[in-house]
Amino acid sequence: MMRLRATFSSIKKIQTCRFMSGTTQGFDTTYMEIPVYNVDKPQTLEKRKARLHYQSRKRGMLENDLLLSTFAKKYLDGFSEQQTMMYDRLINSPSNDWDIYYWIVQKKPTPEEFDNEIMNLLKKHAKNEDRVMLSQPDLH
Repeated sequence: MMRLRATFSSIKKIQTCRFMSGTTQGFDTTYMEIPVYNVDKPQTLEKRKARLHYQSRKRGMLENDLLLSTFAKKYLDGFSEQQTMMYDRLINSPSNDWDIYYWIVQKKPTPEEFDNEIMNLLKKHAKNEDRVMLSQPDLH
């Protein structure tokens, strides 16, 4: 039993050393780009909102999953076509999900092109002034 533990321990150390020295095919996922979606693609407002509900929930980053899915559940269905397009551009135009998160929580300034009523509403939502426990809404 002792040899078995030593073997697994040695393998783990070797794998860690290889990864740390750059000899393995590892990569940093901290700033992975999100897939580009053509927001100008013609869609009915109903289909666009359905897609945005899903995209708000499945970001690949838990922080944005929680913020955007709860935001979409609360506000998206009441958005006009123009507001829906602003939200679509906001979550689908930037190439990095961390940027969106930092703008929402106001750790980085929001670029002018995304600094609009939807971003202001998102920033307010992120403050969670009512101290509501956030959990992802169910998909329909």
